Amino acid sequence: MERSSMLEHFAEELRLARTVTGMSQSALAEALSYSPALVAKVETGERRPSLDFARRCDTVFGADGRYERIQRRISRETVVPWFRDWPGIEAEATALRWFEPLYVPGLLQTEGYARAILDGAGLFASDEIEQQLTTRLDRQTVLTRERPPLLTAVIDEYVLRRRIGGPEVMCEQLRHLVKLGSTMPRLRIQVVPLAAGAYPGLDGPFVIATYPQGDDVVYLEGQRHAQVLDRSEFVRQMVEIWEAIRGEALSQQQSLDLIAEVAETWI
Repeated sequence: MERSSMLEHFAEELRLARTVTGMSQSALAEALSYSPALVAKVETGERRPSLDFARRCDTVFGADGRYERIQRRISRETVVPWFRDWPGIEAEATALRWFEPLYVPGLLQTEGYARAILDGAGLFASDEIEQQLTTRLDRQTVLTRERPPLLTAVIDEYVLRRRIGGPEVMCEQLRHLVKLGSTMPRLRIQVVPLAAGAYPGLDGPFVIATYPQGDDVVYLEGQRHAQVLDRSEFVRQMVEIWEAIRGEALSQQQSLDLIAEVAETWI
């Protein structure tokens, strides 16, 4: 993973604070309840600090939240290399057309649902899960800013019925979708019912983001890679696929009614 300027800033601040206080790496590790090896890697920028690590640094050094603030900026700046450009596009967009056949879209996930996804992947250490979780939840502030993007999220009904993190997590997540869809005027949530059978969306998730100038870009995500594409012909094709998918979806109210109904089955 490539280093970020904020990652280096965190490392520098940590080294300086430790030196000024006369602590060895081992002593700091003991005070933080982390291993000396991890402290050493954070100080050299080889390892990203978790939110818990940053908060413990604030406590040990009496830094009044400085380390947590830097850590949160690291979350926005570096998640994984291929993801780096997308949060900026997402934050700038005036409209987002999002299709997900497998999961609830990240901007609409509860903490419990997001944690279950990250934990279930089996790809991240516990501190990395916290890092990814913080980043995902931080991104959701785009929906509560003064002028949020017009977000249209279309999901497959299977998303509502796929068990992620257990019944309580699923019930909370689906009720959260109903609440958001009922209270946020610039959010549309629609469901493609199982009865639709085969349709273009089964080929995978994607997001179409519209810039303030009116131009569209497409975000495609795979297992361990993703890309942002703006070729006009490709974007045109993805818009056509989007329209085909929406043609299979239930209306907003029908979708919210279905989500509420399925939520009760998870109790």
